Amino acid sequence: MDMPSPHRRFLDDVLPGMRQEPRIAGVAVAGSIAGGLSDIYSDVDLVVAVEDEAFDSVMAERLALIGSWTDLVAGFTGEHVGEPRLIITLVGPPLLHVDFKFVRVRDFAERVEDPAILWDRNGDLADVLAAHPLATDPLDLQWIEDRFWIWVHYGAAKLGRGELFEVIGFLGYLRDAVLGPLAAQRAGAPSRGVRHLESVAPDEARELRATLCGHDAHEAGRAILATVDLYRRWRDDTGAALDHRRTAERLAVRYLHDVIDRPA
Repeated sequence: MDMPSPHRRFLDDVLPGMRQEPRIAGVAVAGSIAGGLSDIYSDVDLVVAVEDEAFDSVMAERLALIGSWTDLVAGFTGEHVGEPRLIITLVGPPLLHVDFKFVRVRDFAERVEDPAILWDRNGDLADVLAAHPLATDPLDLQWIEDRFWIWVHYGAAKLGRGELFEVIGFLGYLRDAVLGPLAAQRAGAPSRGVRHLESVAPDEARELRATLCGHDAHEAGRAILATVDLYRRWRDDTGAALDHRRTAERLAVRYLHDVIDRPA
């Protein structure tokens, strides 16, 4: 498995201590390292499989355990991303961002991508993955279409009110939730927001630059219009049979133009 040398050194250093903890059944790496896309700026995403009956005790000791395995600089739990089993850390020096996600062995198969198993005490992790092949959900274009034009109206209202920081955040959300996944689909790549788009979908990434703006009302209006244009083109290029929200589309875009054309 190819990875930068700091990441390799970290794994070589941390795994022996993890093997010595009898409650740990195995360890896998996910994310860009497992996918062969890592570089010196990549995180290390570890999945720590815990024997089912020991899970509660390990959860209570996670930070102490991590500190016994590696040089822990700082760490906190991942409730803010909806994953309380996660400990987000900095280790080092040299500083490295490492995510430790603790799961029961029986839950190891719950995944959005296949991890690479680094160590498997009794072969349980390999057995769990073999018994539950990865099933990826296709991009739900109808879910997006049902919401997109309401989002456009929301962004236009923020623009009209002069809340430009809100508009900038709104545009980032649409890139992450809508345009990024559509761009990845066009390139035949996994849908991960806007992650790695510059490398996996370079043509689409160049087009996405039109959806960027600074703290300027004229730029912000142009960026929302560019977002609408890209969504329409990329949606229609999919050829998917959708229930188009034509009335919402027409009225939301008209409202957007009214806001943009309104005298300052």
